[in-house]
Amino acid sequence: MEKTLLKVGGMSCGHCKASVEKALKALPGVVEALVNLEAQEVAVEFDSTKVSVEEMKKAITEDGYEILA
Repeated sequence: MEKTLLKVGGMSCGHCKASVEKALKALPGVVEALVNLEAQEVAVEFDSTKVSVEEMKKAITEDGYEILA
């Protein structure tokens, strides 16, 4: 398993947190996704043979949020 930390903009409430976590957990290979609203980050544990960081970023943007640098 691998871990990554993604900076995500546009999250401001519990609904945002739940939405991003749900979008990521729906992807095959994502084991855990935990949003930190204050830091505007999501920590993801995933199987890199099943899902890529780019696929995770796409799921977040398709959910209406922005990937920050």
